Amino acid sequence: MQNKLKAYIKTTELFLKGSSFYRGVLLTIAIVLPLFVFNILDLFAYAPAIALGIFLNAPSDVPGSLRRKINGIFISIALTILITFIILITKPVFVLLVIAITVLSFGISLISAYGFRASLISFSGLLAIVLALAIDKPDIKSIAIHVGLLGLGGLWYLSFSLFANWIFPKKDDDQILSDTLQLTGQFLKVRAKLLVKPNKREKFSKKALILQTQISEKHETLRELLLEGRKRSGRSHSNERRLLIFISLVDIFELALANSLDYSKIDSLFGLRKKHLNSFKKMNKEMGKHLIALSELLIKKGKLPDIELFNDIYQETDKAILDYVDEISLPKAREGAISLRNLQDYQKQLLQEVKAIRRVLRKVKNNSKAFLKTKESVPFLTSQDYSFNILLQHFSLKSPMLRHALRLTIAIVFGFLLGSLLDIKNAYWIILTIIVIMRPNYGLTKERSKNRIIGTIIGAVIATAIVLITQNTIVYMVLAVISLTFAFSLIQQSYKAGAAFITLNIVFVYALIDPNAFTVIQYRVIDTVLGAGIAVLANYLLFPSWEYKNLDSVILNVITTNSDYLEATKHLYHNKEENSLEYKVSRKKAFLAMSNLNAAFQRLTQDPKSKQKESALIYDMVTLNHTILSAIASIGSYVLNHNTTPASEEFDTIIKDITSSLKHAASKLELNETVHFSEEKEIHQAHEKLQKRYNNLSLKRDSDIEAGQTEIDNKTLLNLQEAHLISNQLLWLKSLSVNLNNVTIKYKSVFN
Repeated sequence: MQNKLKAYIKTTELFLKGSSFYRGVLLTIAIVLPLFVFNILDLFAYAPAIALGIFLNAPSDVPGSLRRKINGIFISIALTILITFIILITKPVFVLLVIAITVLSFGISLISAYGFRASLISFSGLLAIVLALAIDKPDIKSIAIHVGLLGLGGLWYLSFSLFANWIFPKKDDDQILSDTLQLTGQFLKVRAKLLVKPNKREKFSKKALILQTQISEKHETLRELLLEGRKRSGRSHSNERRLLIFISLVDIFELALANSLDYSKIDSLFGLRKKHLNSFKKMNKEMGKHLIALSELLIKKGKLPDIELFNDIYQETDKAILDYVDEISLPKAREGAISLRNLQDYQKQLLQEVKAIRRVLRKVKNNSKAFLKTKESVPFLTSQDYSFNILLQHFSLKSPMLRHALRLTIAIVFGFLLGSLLDIKNAYWIILTIIVIMRPNYGLTKERSKNRIIGTIIGAVIATAIVLITQNTIVYMVLAVISLTFAFSLIQQSYKAGAAFITLNIVFVYALIDPNAFTVIQYRVIDTVLGAGIAVLANYLLFPSWEYKNLDSVILNVITTNSDYLEATKHLYHNKEENSLEYKVSRKKAFLAMSNLNAAFQRLTQDPKSKQKESALIYDMVTLNHTILSAIASIGSYVLNHNTTPASEEFDTIIKDITSSLKHAASKLELNETVHFSEEKEIHQAHEKLQKRYNNLSLKRDSDIEAGQTEIDNKTLLNLQEAHLISNQLLWLKSLSVNLNNVTIKYKSVFN
């Protein structure tokens, strides 16, 4: 009970000191301040329009480069002014209004094609339609004043946001770094469970895939925040510190992916002797917990957690290797012992990165990790294409974006007509619910609908209880402000809680205007249920975009980027200094592509069971591509972090064959060309030569042991590890690429 209380207090403290709550407070101040000032100046009639302008243009103020943030808010201001003007000018003529809503909804929805920030600008535009429907302006003069005040509100919010960013310039950076540290820590803990729990591997593997997707998304945001900011304002000590943490997190992520072990081989090597793996599991788990503890220090003050524990665990891993060798005896124990040495080596590298993050948090100067040159950062930034061709590419019913735009437009128009036909009070709430709930895929729309309804009912029940207890307008005003802050703070973290606070805010605001607050509560619940129902039905019935139909291009991108990543890894093995940048850029693209495939598969699992066509086959495609990525990362990570021998001709021959195999799989997927594979003699000989090198090193080591040299020197150990890893990973990659071709043929035969 005491531990739960401590955990709750810590969670609450992290939330109150985090950027989400900070953003909620800022938005509340930005809205309340003009209301207060204009009331003092006896100009309160103008204040609501300014508040609406703030509310409309706040969504596009999300973490990212300052330039994109400013441009996004300016575009949002212009768009919301134009939409509000069109809706208000056509409002007197019902037919014109319906046409305006239809055309605007469709056009605004398509803006989302330009990326995440554009989707938030699109949301502001759709929100402008709803809020314009809630307002009556009888003449052109009052319309002009209203839209002018909306623009003024948007400009005020932009100014206030820039001022807040100047006061606390790195709030978003620290929050996203903290979130990434926490997710990476959770990822390492899941990886620890994968090592020793074969019966639960599928469950933990799926959890790991979800975490990988979330981590990759955070990495993209951090690249924009840290690298774009660095290009714009140059180096600063605080920026470099955050960049160093980010670089270590990327390295940890790659190391973890690179050591996605061949668990079937681990099981065959260790069988019932899993006790030898327990210390390695413990090491991963404790490093995960340590990263989570460090994530909290970026948000709240505190002491660095003790690191001495890792020295003890590392000694336990040493003992585990010796115990395994004693129990099995050499040479039979060699392969298992080398696998454990490779695992220990990986964990040692992980620990170095954890220590590097600790040094940054301690603000130790002259950190050993080299700073990234500004010109080298450019290839890591993902540029968004804003050309008109992007929209033209989506003008096809095969495009999920166009289908979503059509679906959303029909749902909005239907909701508006239904509300008008039934003469429902505040019917625009139906449209508002549709807009905030509806997403391109069915599963997320259904989940948000459920959370929206539950949150609204919870908010309505709490509001009813408060209204029954008191009729004090001062209480309503205070609660309206508090609920507004928490609504903005929680809407991204917990949609259900956010919806509850939004309902509370709306009820208390209306209670200040109309004493009969129960009517507001009643219609709020009814309109929310109607809107949610329309959104879910529209997603299911109108131009449904089931995920299995959209996977070809995502899988193709993964295979292509994996092929490029493997080629870059080959170049890295030949010359680290010249090719490390090419390798890291290829790595980033491959990780992002895999993240997109993971996300697509998660969306597939949220579709109705009847629409999860061949989900087991698709899961095989996902896991095969992920395993190929991990195997490539395993070679690349080893080469990058060790002094290696020169790459052999056999290595190049096998890499060329695997790359060709991946390209054949891509060709089959894209062009549906069947390719028949035969084992080439040259490839077989190359594998034999690589294996022979490892065998020769093993025989030499056996001779040394027989001669009484029981202690292995570092050079021999590293040569054995390298020969073992390269030979095994290439053999594994070859097998995986052949399996991928077979599964791709089966996949195309099913979905052709």
